[in-house]
Amino acid sequence: MNEQQESVAKQCLKSAYEGTMDFPDIVGALIAAGFEGYSVDYQRGIAVYYLPSGESLELSLPQDDTGVAINFDQPAIQAAIREAQSGQSGYSYKGFCRNMKAAGCANYIVSFPGRRVLYIGRTAETHVELFPS
Repeated sequence: MNEQQESVAKQCLKSAYEGTMDFPDIVGALIAAGFEGYSVDYQRGIAVYYLPSGESLELSLPQDDTGVAINFDQPAIQAAIREAQSGQSGYSYKGFCRNMKAAGCANYIVSFPGRRVLYIGRTAETHVELFPS
């Protein structure tokens, strides 16, 4: 992994939390830098960015005292996703993360080639969300 790729991943994570880049912009920047996806692990507090070569970059998420609920509430997860996709004022990625953890999402995996996100609960329940067309 080169310095430019590392810089792009760090900037995308920072921009998500600051609200200066939305999901489509982040995906576009990461694809342009050569990444094939990333994962967010709320239990460990990390995001991992993956290159097709097998290399990866692990970054710490900002500190948050919200724990991951044991029950996987799929309707609440879908509601948080719809709110993020709506672009409505007042949305924040930090709030999205808080809502996802409260709904029992322990981690999620974003696949650029698969054009989908897999949300996973502590009990290994899942929800698959395809990228909007």
